[in-house]
Amino acid sequence: MLRKFTGLLAFIFGVTCGALVQAKELPDFADLVEQHGSAVVNISTTQVTRAAPGFPAVPEGDPFYEFFRRFAPQTPREQQSQSLGSGFIISADGYIMTNAHVVDRAEKITVRLTDKREFLAKIIGADKRTDVALLKIEASNLPTLSMGEPDKLRVGEWVVAIGSPFGFDSSVTAGIVSAKGRSLPQDNYVPFIQTDVAINPGNSGGPLFNMQGEVVGINSQIYTRSGGSMGLSFAIPIDVAMQVSDQLRSSGKVIRGRIGVTIQEMTRELAESFGLSKPNGALVSSVEKNAPADKAGIEASDVILKFDGKVVENSGDLPRIVAATRPGSKAVVELWRKGESKLVTVVVAQMPEDGDLMGLATGKQTDDGKGTISRLGLVVSELNDGQLQEMQLVGGLLVEEVEGAAARAAGLHQGDILLKVGNTQIRSLAQFSKTINQAVKGKNVALLVKRGENTMYVAIKLD
Repeated sequence: MLRKFTGLLAFIFGVTCGALVQAKELPDFADLVEQHGSAVVNISTTQVTRAAPGFPAVPEGDPFYEFFRRFAPQTPREQQSQSLGSGFIISADGYIMTNAHVVDRAEKITVRLTDKREFLAKIIGADKRTDVALLKIEASNLPTLSMGEPDKLRVGEWVVAIGSPFGFDSSVTAGIVSAKGRSLPQDNYVPFIQTDVAINPGNSGGPLFNMQGEVVGINSQIYTRSGGSMGLSFAIPIDVAMQVSDQLRSSGKVIRGRIGVTIQEMTRELAESFGLSKPNGALVSSVEKNAPADKAGIEASDVILKFDGKVVENSGDLPRIVAATRPGSKAVVELWRKGESKLVTVVVAQMPEDGDLMGLATGKQTDDGKGTISRLGLVVSELNDGQLQEMQLVGGLLVEEVEGAAARAAGLHQGDILLKVGNTQIRSLAQFSKTINQAVKGKNVALLVKRGENTMYVAIKLD
């Protein structure tokens, strides 16, 4: 009996100790918030929108309505709107970092500290491409935050956000790093940190902390279908933000490099068609005439593997690497062209402030100049000299009809123009048919397609 009782005590004690050990392993954010929360600020902005001139707002039933309608002077009408956001202090003399969209078109910016003091802030500079803004308030001896190293973050690591969601100051939420280096549509210059931290309207511009109390990101965007948090939030890495803020502080603007290419992601099918063992790099789909890339000899269908010694793993890496390169400097570019590696040197230009420039087939020609590429599911025709001149092309085929693999897998449309097969420029229907016939059965073929003003490669597997 005693032995059974002793065993029961040991079991209970073991379970209790295990629970205590497990409890100790859970994160405690209290010290972090207590030590660093005072450097997080609330930002409120006022925007004034000016409507068309009109007479004073008098109800239609008012006796003076008709008088004002006929005789009152037409005065411009103004409407005020307000928005809320967050920010954090990066220097004791009053420099504050936030999102550019938080202060966009603001005519009045008020910064409120955790001790309830309020200051009017001025915008030192804002960069819409990275969504980073730098503000300044007239204050001294302010609490500041230290910056961490986003590259050292690990997926699954705990992170903490402090901000003012819906105006609730100093709200704390926590979660984990879900992914790193995320590319989002229309955001080519930021490798976002994805987290499942609850972020809501008003959190924008606030800091994302690691467990050492260092800022590793600026909370910037959420993915939502309801308007509230769905566990998909994105933060700007703090090293990217600090590079931008340093330029804003020194000159009020951000200077970026450009080389004048349009790129697309390398898929496994496209990589196979170009003879690459892995779908790495950025596939060049078009080159701007007389741009640095054109002068350096970079061509459409080249795959950029390295730029200035930096590896281009995905297409989204290239805009960030080029943008961070000093205009006027020379960069060595490693290309993959026609099955082999090639090095060229490009002189980086400066990006304008107001824009973002970056089965075997059988063929037969009919009497009307059209050709049927049967196992691609295409009917194509040659462009005449006038069409080529108008579109500034040296060759190409117009897609007249499309079905089968070309429509299903490649998404080709009537009216598309086929410019290249892999690296080979298409100059005639006969040459196109011959090139397709020479392709290996069961392999992917890359077609360079022009649609409107855009060009891109698509891959079609030949049965």
